[in-house]
Amino acid sequence: MGNDNGFLSLAGCDDERVGGIVGLLVGDALGVSFEFHNAASIPARELIEMTPPPGFQTAHSGVSPGTWSDDGSQAICLLASLLQCGRFSLSDFAQRLLQWADEGYMAVDGDVFDIGIQTSRALQRLREGKSPRESGGSGERDNGNGSLMRVLPLALWHPGSDRAVVGAAHVQSLPTHAHPRSQVACAIYSLVARAYLWKLDDPWTWADARLQAVYEQWADEASARTFLAELDVLRQFLKTETPRGTGYVLDTLLTAKTALEEGTFQGVARAAIQFGNDTDSTAAVACGLAGLSFGIDGIPTRWLDQLRGFDLIESLLDMLAKRPTPEPFEDDEWGGGGVDGMPSVLIDWSEARERRRRAR
Repeated sequence: MGNDNGFLSLAGCDDERVGGIVGLLVGDALGVSFEFHNAASIPARELIEMTPPPGFQTAHSGVSPGTWSDDGSQAICLLASLLQCGRFSLSDFAQRLLQWADEGYMAVDGDVFDIGIQTSRALQRLREGKSPRESGGSGERDNGNGSLMRVLPLALWHPGSDRAVVGAAHVQSLPTHAHPRSQVACAIYSLVARAYLWKLDDPWTWADARLQAVYEQWADEASARTFLAELDVLRQFLKTETPRGTGYVLDTLLTAKTALEEGTFQGVARAAIQFGNDTDSTAAVACGLAGLSFGIDGIPTRWLDQLRGFDLIESLLDMLAKRPTPEPFEDDEWGGGGVDGMPSVLIDWSEARERRRRAR
């Protein structure tokens, strides 16, 4: 990957994982200018661009268009930790989060802005010596989207079983968002991302059934009951609530899921932002999956051209692309059920693999 043309140099890359990471960054950067505005004050869909229309008052007036925010920086912290450690190390990841907040690590121009309140408080507890397993807020009101918005690299990097991915998704949430609801949201999003990567027909339904099966086989029964109860809360929210684009972790999932009904990357990004409020996080979560679905070449070239920070991510994208793409475990060691209760060993993955092969 050469950096003379920045993100435009990725044209023709057929690795969906690269599309997912870049899609997240594009969504984040696109949403920065529109953050904290309600849906009624968001410009018309065709005017949603990296540079907002004349007269629109942005929330971050000193930030150059095409700059990602905390969503992108934290996701890259996780990606860098995974690739450079060769494993998921909670302590290393937590240190990189502090390095980002305190020194501008993985922030464009080294400029850190828009740190969420819950994340800021948790990072302060880390500075004071709290373990990353205990630093995150654990109350019901601590369920912001700060750990959801960054988890995608874990799903795209992890070579292990669904159970292993779910466990790691839980743990990466702990430094900032420790409530079981946030952990479950990160887990289902990670499985949805895997389903998009594997080109399954209905990623959200598959991920729901898969996560249920994982929790039913969870080693600790008390934790299993808690996670299953939170999964039911999530399901009910997705079925009954209206997407509003807020920073509540379940609303972020619902809003992103709704935006993903669009048929193009541009449509997904603009739909996510039209809900208003936490536009950068909503668009990052939605566009990470849209990048998996539509690939690098599905992202508008003008947005790739305007996206800043290629020097921060270029080597990481190269490392990621050189890793084997995670494949479905046909016989997960935990022996859990699959779609509609079917034992995972009986699921025929050949069609999904063939769709991935043809897409390349």
